[in-house]
Amino acid sequence: MVLQAATQFNTDMRSAIHIASSLRDRDSITSLRRFSIWPLPQPMKLPNSRSAARWSLTALVRSFSIDSGEAVQVTSKPPICTADELHYVTVPNSDWRLALWRYHPNPQAPLRNHPLLLLSGVGTNAIGYDLSPESSFARYMSGQGFDTWILEMRGAGLSLYNSDAKAIEHSALTRSAQIEAAIEASTELEASVEQPPIVNDVDVAESDISDAEEVPMAMATMWDDSKLTTELTETFMLLSERLSGFLSETQLRIMSDKLFDQISRFIEDTQLIDRFNEIRVNLSSLLESRDNSSIAGQIRDLSEKLVNIIEEGQRSVSPQLFDLQERFTTTIEDFQNQLDLILKYDWDFDHYLDEDVPAAMEYVKSQCKPKDGKLLAIGHSMGGILLYAMLSRCVFEGRDSSLAAVVTLASSLDYTSSKSSLKLLLPLADPAQSLNVPVVPLGALLSAAYPLSSRPPYILSWLNNLISAENMMHPELLKKLVLNNFCTVPAKLLLQLTTAFRDGGLCNRSGTFFYKDHLARSEVPVLAVAGDQDLICPPEAVYETVKLIPEDLVTFKVFGDPGGPHYAHYDLVGGRLAVDQVYPCIVQFLNIYD
Repeated sequence: MVLQAATQFNTDMRSAIHIASSLRDRDSITSLRRFSIWPLPQPMKLPNSRSAARWSLTALVRSFSIDSGEAVQVTSKPPICTADELHYVTVPNSDWRLALWRYHPNPQAPLRNHPLLLLSGVGTNAIGYDLSPESSFARYMSGQGFDTWILEMRGAGLSLYNSDAKAIEHSALTRSAQIEAAIEASTELEASVEQPPIVNDVDVAESDISDAEEVPMAMATMWDDSKLTTELTETFMLLSERLSGFLSETQLRIMSDKLFDQISRFIEDTQLIDRFNEIRVNLSSLLESRDNSSIAGQIRDLSEKLVNIIEEGQRSVSPQLFDLQERFTTTIEDFQNQLDLILKYDWDFDHYLDEDVPAAMEYVKSQCKPKDGKLLAIGHSMGGILLYAMLSRCVFEGRDSSLAAVVTLASSLDYTSSKSSLKLLLPLADPAQSLNVPVVPLGALLSAAYPLSSRPPYILSWLNNLISAENMMHPELLKKLVLNNFCTVPAKLLLQLTTAFRDGGLCNRSGTFFYKDHLARSEVPVLAVAGDQDLICPPEAVYETVKLIPEDLVTFKVFGDPGGPHYAHYDLVGGRLAVDQVYPCIVQFLNIYD
């Protein structure tokens, strides 16, 4: 199955990417959406069902709070947040404010000594832990008495970038509106795929005539030297000023070469090419000098010469390119957009580990005040990888992890011995590729692919098996998970995660610290859970990390039976049997160490 998925990936995903391109104007960070409630075969069990029902209704308080140096209470939270409270925590040395969804503990449940923090997988938000009232891992854990928090890391869900503390409510509501608009776009796209438009010969003929009539108007486009020179100058200054502290010299050269190569396509005359290459060398030298204070004038002069060369080349060809200015302007704008993406999505795994998770842990402890200063943590997929990495780092540095116990769901630091489908990420291991494709719009791609995986002729049906085993998730829940749970992912993050497929396993961004090396000296109890048909993190991959932890501190559990039912990657959190099989196992483990 994994080999089949790997073979089909490049060809099958072309269809999804083509459809996803229609979403490029929507907010690419995936959306959350409330669906109508449907009965599920296995209702969630809570202690004392009558009191739990009353608690569930009263717990849905419309409250929203943040801590950014001053306490702020707002009477209503964004409607897409299904938790009892929404908190924001500031990340030190960053413009990000991370969203924390809080679920109040059931007052009828046993009193707990530690709060519980839930960490999600790569490119996912809080919705995966709270798909519906009947299939909510977060609600189940709060129903068992745990003060439960879900962290949405930078770039995910309701987390906010560069938002002023005084305008946090407005920013959150705006973010909510963007998410709702994005999900509407996904729904419309799904409907268009389900019912393709009918085109007859008359329509085609009229379309051809219309296009032909528009050509003379396009030929009238005027060449604007000043505008093009300004746009080109701004692009080169953007490279020099905004990226000089971000890109290495090699990366800066890659990006500038890419722009020059795109511009060279507008020039056909060989003599003009020689003049173009001379200007290219001079501009490259200026950019690499990174002396921004003295090069602005020189960059504008050289940009003007480039525009003049392109205009001269326009006059030298016959017939002339009627849309040359539009194409040239589009090339520059697309390049600027790519630079903006590189700057905005500037984080990797280590940013989560060193900044986001510690900030969230400190905030949760300050709110809940556990007597021993510790909390419990559960991580799914990359969330569990973060917890493993934190344990290893703390052992190496000789400091306390502040974790009383850890549960990992489908997580490993080393995938070298497994047939994980994550090997599909390996093409991103080329650092230059992370500049050519700075982000992967995972949410948009999956939204586009979903109709092709769930309806005849089931072109991408193999994608569903990566998420859930057959008959393990209600179709509407699976749809909600696919359309709502995934976000845009920086290529830098995926680039670092690909080190898990190399000798030594996952390492830090500089390649000097291997996270699995120090787990043998960890003293934190771990429950490691795997699904028998998990194609993303197979049981053998989970065991590669489990075997490094002292035997008296680790419990390894694989869910699924040879004859079924089976568990895939997300079934451990949202599968229809998880509430009866997986959740109680986790609670039993946490009870020992709470």
